[in-house]
Amino acid sequence: MLRLLSIAFSIGLVAGLNPAIAQTPAPPQAPAPPPRPARPAPPTRDPNTPGYVTAKELPDGVNAPATADGNFIIGPTHSPAPEMTVQEGVPHGAVSTFTMESADSKIYPGIAREPNTFGASDPTDPAKLIVTTSHPAPYSRRVTVYVPKQYVPGTEAPFIVGADGPDQALFTVLDNLIAQHRVPAMIAISISNGSGDAQGSERGLEYDTMSGLYAEFVEKEVLPRVEKQYNVKLTKNPNGRATMGGSSGGSCALIMAWYHPELYHRVLTYSGTYVNQQWPSNPETPHGAWEFHEHLISNSPAKPLRIWMEVGDKDLFNPNVMRDNMHDWVVANENMAKVLAAKGYHYQFVFARNAGHTDRAVKQQTLPEALEYVWQGYPIAEPKN
Repeated sequence: MLRLLSIAFSIGLVAGLNPAIAQTPAPPQAPAPPPRPARPAPPTRDPNTPGYVTAKELPDGVNAPATADGNFIIGPTHSPAPEMTVQEGVPHGAVSTFTMESADSKIYPGIAREPNTFGASDPTDPAKLIVTTSHPAPYSRRVTVYVPKQYVPGTEAPFIVGADGPDQALFTVLDNLIAQHRVPAMIAISISNGSGDAQGSERGLEYDTMSGLYAEFVEKEVLPRVEKQYNVKLTKNPNGRATMGGSSGGSCALIMAWYHPELYHRVLTYSGTYVNQQWPSNPETPHGAWEFHEHLISNSPAKPLRIWMEVGDKDLFNPNVMRDNMHDWVVANENMAKVLAAKGYHYQFVFARNAGHTDRAVKQQTLPEALEYVWQGYPIAEPKN
């Protein structure tokens, strides 16, 4: 017996010293892709930089008036507006969600870029990004719908379409602003993106493409489901339709209204990606959304749009491999303010000190006035006695 125990102990000791004897070697693993280099922190831009628009500096904590066009500087402190908090005694809208599958879309069947890959700048044209790892791929998206308590079934309602949903902050502020009769009793449709980001992704295809396709997707595939599923009637009047979003969702909001002004007249953007991020490249707009302030707005008759824009002093600056001088979010938004003013648009541009890209604190401070500005001129129901 002692001899058997000794043999067993010896085998276990050998196995512990040499694991290869005790187990089959694992198959070789593919090498992990090299990590992308850390993105440098954007510089802090001064709103009084030569070449930037002349803007009115407001006292710290004060928002631009909801009735005023023009350029304003806010910050550096960004405290939440009271309308961003759920208030007692305020009627709360109903919030519901449904899911849309890529297999059911005739417009966006789905693409994706391989994880941990990006693209390379075209050696013959730094304004083009070559992406070789994008391929067809399915996705699911959520659509979150807010219907205000004040909505009367069967009546035609104004509405706002938001990117990168769901946006609970939007629903909360609408509860409060509608109750205060500062904006109309509107429906909010907050649509999640189709996944990924930037060139080669579904989100990039939807939001950064300079065409009317995304607005057509919303019109044909989203709004009919909203109306049917929630028994609401959405206005066809473009003056009663708004778009909003941040980053590429912001440029998408303007793209929707620019290419389909018969559908949307009101636009609200945070850190709008008015830069060269379109993929695939389009010879009609070779610089993507940078074309808005480079050519499109100045070279086109003014459209009936009302636009609210924000950018932060520490907003994005050249965050990818392209070195085309068309990837500075602050310059892009400053240029937008210039060309909109020159063409006589109703717009408000807010430059936020101490603020990054799509800064949450800035949105918490400014969203109530931004919505009130965007909806100026639209009839609001009088309070009932």
